[in-house]
Amino acid sequence: MSKLLFMKKGFLIITLLFFAAIGRIAAQGCVAIRSTGGIITSCQQNQTGSSSGWLFSANNRYFKSYKHFIGTQEQKQRQEQGTEVINHSYTMDLALVKIINPRWSVLIDVPVESYTRSSLYEHANLGRYTTSSFGVGDIRFAVYSWIKDPVKVPRWNVQVGLGIKLPTGAYNYQDYFHITDTSTRLGAVDQSIQLGDGGTGITGEINAYYNFSKFFSAYGNFYYLSNPREQNGVSTARGGTPSALAVKNGSAVMSVPDQYMARVGINYTVDNFIFSAGVRDECLPVHDLVGGSGGFRRPGYIISAEPGLAYSIKRVAIYAFVPVAIVRNRTQSVPDKISSEIQGKDVHGDAAFADYTVNLGVTVRF
Repeated sequence: MSKLLFMKKGFLIITLLFFAAIGRIAAQGCVAIRSTGGIITSCQQNQTGSSSGWLFSANNRYFKSYKHFIGTQEQKQRQEQGTEVINHSYTMDLALVKIINPRWSVLIDVPVESYTRSSLYEHANLGRYTTSSFGVGDIRFAVYSWIKDPVKVPRWNVQVGLGIKLPTGAYNYQDYFHITDTSTRLGAVDQSIQLGDGGTGITGEINAYYNFSKFFSAYGNFYYLSNPREQNGVSTARGGTPSALAVKNGSAVMSVPDQYMARVGINYTVDNFIFSAGVRDECLPVHDLVGGSGGFRRPGYIISAEPGLAYSIKRVAIYAFVPVAIVRNRTQSVPDKISSEIQGKDVHGDAAFADYTVNLGVTVRF
């Protein structure tokens, strides 16, 4: 296979795969993992060999979370009792990439988010009521570069990216909570359906591909968001007064956590189709790399099997990826550990997770 064909195939594969992950590593239910932003760029060569231009992507992601976990143990009684929290999450990430030359490119990513959350406990157990949020999330800018000249080294390459995430999404979005049969109270919605986290973050990325043959290739993506801000000052009491324990353990206000995502997999290419199979790890860690880790957060991770399909023709490519959860783990937070010391017993909060997510998108080069 010619160098140009290898280069086209590599750029196309890694571009489509990471566009599928662009917007939401995404809030897997109550584990409020925010927008990854992040794009594999420099795919300008995938059709015409041009050295500059623009890429536009619209990535749509949806999931329903309702299965509760403490650690890796599913709390099946929550569904049996009808007390589970149900989150519906939809995000559309709109991304624009300026391809400067075959090695360098820049990105702006704008997420538009719509969440609903139904529960009993947030409404004094008077019945199942819903809170919601809608709007623009945290916008991200990033710069990318391939470490090798893709024209000279078409079989494999590694791309590095550095970006900044701005606190443009509302992190104190409010709705009404029922406190009696006839009255409600205005308060900040749950952290899992806030549009942003309130922090200015730094993002780092490593993305790579390797073409084994005309048909088979491998890919890898790694993304990390560092949020130095420890807390955003938003109360977790839903318009009420936080408990004495919440004040003592620090969970009376929302945390601004780090997050990361890692993906690896293989692709099979035939004609204009790319079939992929991989593994995805999405995580909101207990401790941040920089700054404190106090405040309310539901740390945890989701390991998923990730099948995917992409189809390209001329300047347009469409794709679908459906990560299916294999392991779900709600890890013990800093406030959980403080509460354990205060109460002299193990305290470990829960979180609701989805069984799978659906990613559908399109990319256009112009």
